[in-house]
Amino acid sequence: MIEMSSVDDLLTVKDLGKTFSDAGRLSFGSSSSGSVRAVDGASFSVKPGETLALVGESGCGKSTLGRLLLRLIQPTDGEVLFEGRDITALGAAEMRMMRARMQMVFQDPYGSLSPRRSIAQIISEPLEVFGLAKSSRERRERVAELLVQVGLSPSFMDRYPRQFSGGQRQRIGIARAISVNPQFIVADEPVSALDVSVQAQIVNLLQDLQAERKFSYLFIAHDLAVVRHIADRVAVMYLGRIVEIGPKKSVYALPQHPYTQALLSAAPEPDPDRKANRIVLQGDVPSPSRVPPGCSFHTRCPIAKDICKVDRPALREVSPNQFSACHFATPNPLTQAG
Repeated sequence: MIEMSSVDDLLTVKDLGKTFSDAGRLSFGSSSSGSVRAVDGASFSVKPGETLALVGESGCGKSTLGRLLLRLIQPTDGEVLFEGRDITALGAAEMRMMRARMQMVFQDPYGSLSPRRSIAQIISEPLEVFGLAKSSRERRERVAELLVQVGLSPSFMDRYPRQFSGGQRQRIGIARAISVNPQFIVADEPVSALDVSVQAQIVNLLQDLQAERKFSYLFIAHDLAVVRHIADRVAVMYLGRIVEIGPKKSVYALPQHPYTQALLSAAPEPDPDRKANRIVLQGDVPSPSRVPPGCSFHTRCPIAKDICKVDRPALREVSPNQFSACHFATPNPLTQAG
C-alpha cells in the first residue's frame, strides 16, 4: 500500500523511478558496466503550503528525486501530477511554462550563479522569460523588491556573485526562485554548504517566505536538526527507495523503520544530561548498481529475518498517517524524542 493522496494535494508522485544505464563506465579504473536504479518506485504527495523533508545518507537518490519532480531529469517510469496534471507527459514548450510554478534552490550557492552576470541579470532573467515584467525599468524595480524580501540591499543589484559570501549568494538564489511566484519549490540541501552561523538565518528566511507566499517545499537535507525545525512531514530514503514517511512529530517520536531509528539515534543530543542510545549499523551501504534482493536494508538491519532477504516490503500504514516499508515495523523506545 502506498501513501494515500487526495484531490487537495498540490503534487502527487506515483511509482516514480529513474535508472541510469552503464553507470559503471563513468568510474575511473573500472571496466564494469551496468545500470543504477537511482530512484525506485517513489510514491508520496505534497499539500499546498506544506514542507515535506526528504532525508537519507549521501548517494541514496534524494537530489535525483528532486530533479525528477521538476523534470530537470527525465524519469524512466512513474508519474508526477501537479494539480492533477501529469507533467511527465508534457511537451517541451508546455513544461517550460510549467516551470514558472515549480522552481528550485540549489545546494551550491557558488556554482548555481553565473559569475559573468550581475545580480540584476540573474534575478531578472526569469521575469523576462515568463513575461512578468514588460520593461527593463520594471524588471529592476522588481529585482529591488526581491532583494529586500531576502534580506539584501537593492544597491547590490549591479554587483557580481564573486563579491558576496556563501549566505548572501544563497539569498540571491532564493530571490531568483521566488521571482516568478512559484507554488512549489525543491530546496536541495540549501544550507549544507553554508557556515553553521548562517544556516539558521537561511532556514528562517525560507520559512518566512513560505508563510507570506503560501508555497510548498520539498526540503532535501541530511541535517536532522534542520529538518526538525522546518518540516511538516518527513520522508526517509535508502538506496533509492522511500522506507518511511509520516508527520514530523510521529517520525521523530516513534520511528517505525530500523533505518530511521538508526538515523535519529546518530543525531547529536543537545542535552548533556540525556544519555544517547546510539544504534550502530554494521557493514557498508551496498552499491546502488547491486541493490540486495528483498528489503534493500536487510544487509545492515539489526532485526532482519529470512523473509527480509527475499520479500521486498511494501510501504504500508503502521500508525496514523505514518507509513513504513518494514516487515517488522515497530516503535523503538530508545529513540523517542522529548
